[in-house]
Amino acid sequence: MSGESFDWHEFLGRWQREWVPRADRDDDGADIPLGRPGADEAAIAAAEERLGRRLPPSYRAFLSVSDGWYVDETAGVHRLGGVADIDWFGDPYDMSPLYEQDLGDDPREEEVLRAGMWRRALRLETDSDMSHALLDPGDRDQDGEWALYVHKGWSGEAPERYPSFRAYMEAMYRGFHSARVDRPDFVNATTRAQDAGVDRARLLALRGRYEEALPLLEEALSYGRPRSAALLSQIRHLLAPRSCPGYGDLVGDPRYLSEILPVEAVQAVGPAGGARRPGEDDHWLGMMAARGAARHTAEAVLSALREGAHRYAPSGAWGRAVAEAREAARWGATDAAWRTLREALALWEPPGPLLIAPVGLLADPVLGPLVTAERGREILATPRAGERGPAPEPVPDLDPPGLAWLTRPAAHEPFNGYRCLWVEGLDPAALPALIGADDAALTAPTQGRTPAWRALAIRAREGAEPWEDRAVVAVGRTGEGWAFAFDGHSGHRLNQFFLSPAAAASASGRAVVVWRDPRSSSPDRHPAAFHLSVAERGRELYAFTVRGTEVERCGAIPRALDPARLFRPQEAAPEGERRVLEALHTELGLSLPRFALTHGRLHTFTTRSWTRAPRAGEAFAYLGFARHRP
Repeated sequence: MSGESFDWHEFLGRWQREWVPRADRDDDGADIPLGRPGADEAAIAAAEERLGRRLPPSYRAFLSVSDGWYVDETAGVHRLGGVADIDWFGDPYDMSPLYEQDLGDDPREEEVLRAGMWRRALRLETDSDMSHALLDPGDRDQDGEWALYVHKGWSGEAPERYPSFRAYMEAMYRGFHSARVDRPDFVNATTRAQDAGVDRARLLALRGRYEEALPLLEEALSYGRPRSAALLSQIRHLLAPRSCPGYGDLVGDPRYLSEILPVEAVQAVGPAGGARRPGEDDHWLGMMAARGAARHTAEAVLSALREGAHRYAPSGAWGRAVAEAREAARWGATDAAWRTLREALALWEPPGPLLIAPVGLLADPVLGPLVTAERGREILATPRAGERGPAPEPVPDLDPPGLAWLTRPAAHEPFNGYRCLWVEGLDPAALPALIGADDAALTAPTQGRTPAWRALAIRAREGAEPWEDRAVVAVGRTGEGWAFAFDGHSGHRLNQFFLSPAAAASASGRAVVVWRDPRSSSPDRHPAAFHLSVAERGRELYAFTVRGTEVERCGAIPRALDPARLFRPQEAAPEGERRVLEALHTELGLSLPRFALTHGRLHTFTTRSWTRAPRAGEAFAYLGFARHRP
């Protein structure tokens, strides 16, 4: 960034012409001279001889146009001196030792530069609020520019770095605009140009050209222009759907309330669905009220999100697609749900000019998790609200086919042990009646880890027997039409008291049960176990259990599922498990929706025990742990 290629006359003249006091500073005269006549070459050269260094290009060019400047920064530096005022800083407050002691054994280059800056920097300010503008000759770029550091001594913060004097002045000019944005009479060529950029960015965003809209909005935001923050927040939010960008006073506008307030409330609810600290809800409600949202409305939205009852329900064709997608997603068909949303995105209509994308989708408990970063970009790249443009390349489906993915869990898919029941052609809502505990009913769609937390308390529940192994299962429907009940977090081992629920679930058709108990850190003592049972019309057809090298089997097992073929001696247990899962997909059409089980929300219920009561002469033991506070 060379100062010689920058028109300082135009830049500083524009700043002077646009000058008005800030709204909170009525005592500043509107005609205050910000600069002084420029220094001639002889004066600049004399200053360089006194300092023993040639000044960096952009600062040198600035001095030739204005020998100093009234920055009027809100908090910090107020005035920059000219050639007669500048001098070496000399580190009068011994800042160097403070920064050097924090360098550590392997400091970053920027940390080393900052620690050494204090003793070698050139001080520019002549009037400030305990702040310093320091040019560092040791921090240079390829154009010979020196980095400028602003140190606000009262803040306790590290100095802010700018790559050059020109970059600092341009930032101060943008700050000058931002500090006056609330003045109704602050209208000039710059504000008009930035507002026109916001208008253009809005149209670009609606046409799917969000990448072109981004820099326009970011520049307008740096000038503090109205509307830029709200539009930019929507793009940033969809690019990072789990972020919390904030939407300012947009929550208080009735046109946007149904979209924006639930999105803001998601941050208050948190990932676990409960208040994170005492009084935090009241703090959030107070913030929403200060930004214009009625307290009772905010309380209702917050309560609905906590209970999982909130529904994103826009109107029109887009709203009908949202309802259809939610029905698919709540039973596990998340890819199909996304395809429904994708096809209807072009039909989305904003409720007002400050909304450029359906961000309310992110707050829906069932549909929100479907919006990954890739899908967020797909939303932004899709023309909508009647605007035209090329459609983006569709994001690939997220669910792999079949079941083999269960043998390759990633760090965010911690299914060390799992058990599942499938029933052919059944409505998933009928599963609690077949295998549910007494009075079992489907919950609202629940986050993936929540069943594991609930399952921990089942054994301690009043009326539960010590030998019982009730599961909290996620419920859904596969693409092939099987209802499923899945428990991926039980941690229980498949023991001699196991009672397959396949027969009880098969009253109306085939039922299949698979159980792979948790992998053991001591495979010699606790070998991996895998169970398969298949029943039809209330009768078990065949079953087998593999535990290490031992195989128990009954019934006429089809050759494709024969454990003698699938589990081979001297081979790692996961290989046999993988072959069984692949055979179940090929032969019976079984699958499970990975995304819904690991990232989405599904209905759950508590099953009857997967173990039977010990019979006469059978031993049963269990351990219990209790924490006692001193």
